[in-house]
Amino acid sequence: MSTATVPTYAEPIQPTFSRTPSYSAEPGLYEQRLALNARSLPRATGNFITSSKSGSAKLRLTAQQNNIDLPIYGSGGIVEGTVELTKTDNISSVEVTVEGRLELKEIAGGGHTETKLCVDTALLWVKDDSNSACPTSLPFSLTLPTTFEYNGKRYALPPSHSIKLSGLPGFYATIDYTVGAVINKPHAVPNLVPLVKSRVLGINIGSTTVSTPFIYYPRTRPSVALPTPLRRFEGGFIESPEWKVYPSVLKAKEKSGTQDIFVKVYVPASRIYCSTQAIPFHVTFESTAFTLAAFLPYGPSTGNPGKPQATRFQLMRQSTVDVRFVGANRKTDIWRVDCIGEGTFRHAVRLLSGDGATWTSFSGEIPIEPVKVTGFRIAGLSVSDCLLFTVTPADVTKATFTGIRAMIPVQLTTDPWIEDGRGIAHRQSFPVPPSPEEMGPEPDSENFAQAI
Repeated sequence: MSTATVPTYAEPIQPTFSRTPSYSAEPGLYEQRLALNARSLPRATGNFITSSKSGSAKLRLTAQQNNIDLPIYGSGGIVEGTVELTKTDNISSVEVTVEGRLELKEIAGGGHTETKLCVDTALLWVKDDSNSACPTSLPFSLTLPTTFEYNGKRYALPPSHSIKLSGLPGFYATIDYTVGAVINKPHAVPNLVPLVKSRVLGINIGSTTVSTPFIYYPRTRPSVALPTPLRRFEGGFIESPEWKVYPSVLKAKEKSGTQDIFVKVYVPASRIYCSTQAIPFHVTFESTAFTLAAFLPYGPSTGNPGKPQATRFQLMRQSTVDVRFVGANRKTDIWRVDCIGEGTFRHAVRLLSGDGATWTSFSGEIPIEPVKVTGFRIAGLSVSDCLLFTVTPADVTKATFTGIRAMIPVQLTTDPWIEDGRGIAHRQSFPVPPSPEEMGPEPDSENFAQAI
């Protein structure tokens, strides 16, 4: 029996660190970044402090930015901090409450209603046989809800907001939030006025209260980025799934000698746009050469931005109060309409030979004015946004066309879409807002007439 000779092996290759490639956080001269997974933003480390009138109690809210006027919390935010006491004698209990409310108030009349949006109370300390001395510092943590229920229907918790709606009657609409602590001292309360009844009346007799309003600012971002511009071709634009077309017809008057003009308005298909980014668009007009020549005085203008124009593309905001919530017997809406964006036009890039004899095309964008809140809808109050495309001749009696009004519901977000390896960067958990259809019924386009 023979034993095979074990083969010999070469000496193992020793690692050579000179062959290890070097890496850097930023792309090199001939490199490019394919994807970036964004990290969480650092948590704020500042404090917001408010004191009671007597100075015996302080409410310290943590995880806030420094030097702010009011605390700010986002969707599902955690209201946390401490109640700090300088005097703890005769204290029976300490509690902290977070509350949100919607107030609708008639300006010139007695109509008034309040709706509780959220109420959450935490009992921080109560005196008993085993806890006779109240601590000087009591930590707390309460999580804000993301929704609330009213009359069996659930709504998203709305942002802090206030608006005045003029009219007969006019209304103030206010959504506000507060956080406060109550330090109870029952021995200072007369026996004939129980403490529980004083709370029902909104009075804390013999107790110390320290509170502050805060700003509820839920943040959202679009699920997709703004698309690349449409490509031009003979007769208009090459349509794309990333863009949605809204066709309409500009009617010619009888005996004017002109024909109808077919209008195509293109906007990004998602219709969910960031409030800090301009909204791009494209427009094409198609008809006979004679009709388009007659339309020139009413068409988009690429100059004189301060001069009134017959063709406009605007972003409109409608705020609506349902007065049934302040005692009206029938459904009546009071609304206010504001223009928060005015579109600018330019002739589409001429890849061919310019506009054709039977068509003319424009591209443009709508810069958005700074807004504090995005759209929302709750019981009694709604804020909705729409793109409004109009052709309105200055003198309708002399014009050869009757005009056009096309409304496109949209939804704004607080933050822009950001790309990473999965398509959406979650630097914070900003949800995608509901689509314009999910927001509820579309506002009446006739209501926008007063803002034109």
